[in-house]
Amino acid sequence: MDWLDFDTADCSIQKTLDIIGEKWTVLILREAFNGVRRFDQIRDHVGVSDPVLSDRLRKLVTAGVLAVKPYREVGQRARKEYRLTDKGLDLYPVMISLLRWGDKHGSGQNVGSGGGQDVGPGGPQLEVLHRDCGEPVNAIVECAAGHPISSPRESVTRMSDADRSRAS
Repeated sequence: MDWLDFDTADCSIQKTLDIIGEKWTVLILREAFNGVRRFDQIRDHVGVSDPVLSDRLRKLVTAGVLAVKPYREVGQRARKEYRLTDKGLDLYPVMISLLRWGDKHGSGQNVGSGGGQDVGPGGPQLEVLHRDCGEPVNAIVECAAGHPISSPRESVTRMSDADRSRAS
């Protein structure tokens, strides 16, 4: 079956992008993965407006990616903080992949130009390291048997068994 024969109306990539496919949403997730949980801290660190941040947080909570937890500082009113759920934590490899792609392909000056590494004179600004051994964290694509996949040429896309049985 040719790719163009597939009906992409129920595409998992599209479903993912419906939830996290906006710039501000990915940046909010970056903050959450780095322990920033409070509205004002997210707003100030990311530089997003209050209405946009409120909208994106609401969507992430509705989608089950973030959960709201109340907190109260002494002498202050109750407020909310936003914590990653298990569903949200499953996005960690995606975030690492985005980080590594940015490390390799650019600071924005080279995006779309086909250029190589342009991440600044000192290299990548951030490092994500394994807490136990100190080595860099990478996102790895592999099959269920553990074989590494380094190119789309090493895989094949086909209709799932469930969809094949529905189609017949």
